[in-house]
Amino acid sequence: MEKRIELEKRGRNPAKITELILDNCKSTSIVGLTEEFENLETLSLINVGLTSLKGFPTLPSLRKLELSDNRIQGGLNALTCLPKLSYLNLSGNRIKDIETLEPLKDLKSLVTLDLFNCEVSMLENYREKMFALIPSLVYLDGFDREDNSEVEEEGEEEEEGVLDGDPEQEDLGEEEEEIDDINEEEVEEEEEEDEDEEDVPLDALYKDYNPDGDDDYEAAEGEEEDDDLVEEEEEGGENRGQKRKLEEGED
Repeated sequence: MEKRIELEKRGRNPAKITELILDNCKSTSIVGLTEEFENLETLSLINVGLTSLKGFPTLPSLRKLELSDNRIQGGLNALTCLPKLSYLNLSGNRIKDIETLEPLKDLKSLVTLDLFNCEVSMLENYREKMFALIPSLVYLDGFDREDNSEVEEEGEEEEEGVLDGDPEQEDLGEEEEEIDDINEEEVEEEEEEDEDEEDVPLDALYKDYNPDGDDDYEAAEGEEEDDDLVEEEEEGGENRGQKRKLEEGED
């Protein structure tokens, strides 16, 4: 365990470490873990092979302790030096009776306790006795006194927050409504622009049309020019005929 602790420290000052994971490092007792870890909040010792908690250091900031799948039978009074401990997992250990758990009543901050797969959990009135033993306890093996699970209650709290008019939720709702209003306005503006484009008269479309390079337009223009020449020639012929008649009359 000492080597594993040194490895997990990675050269850091123990006082600056808040989480220490020592799972599967084989040791029958606590070795190398000292009071230097004064700011440690989470400690995990899963499947280490512990048979005793003797020598467990005073860790004033520890809140979560994982001790599942070990061989602990008693000696839980070693944990009474953890004043802020709120979560304790002792599942899969060799705890057989309620008396072994009595030291836990001194953990005033203990909210969650897991004793799943321990023999003690098979005793008659086990749950009632444990809740009576530890007044601060809210969840035992994942359920409260009314057999509501932690997950269910968390979900209910979230729903209540929304239904009761949580200010943050209301603010989010207002922001979403504002965004929807803005989007609707943008859609309406785009539709109006499309309608304006559809109502443009044809003469306005051809007003600035440049006919250069358009064969059809040139052909039509050429036809108009030919018609003008014919009219001019006819007018010229009539004028010449009238002039001749005048000249003959004079003679």
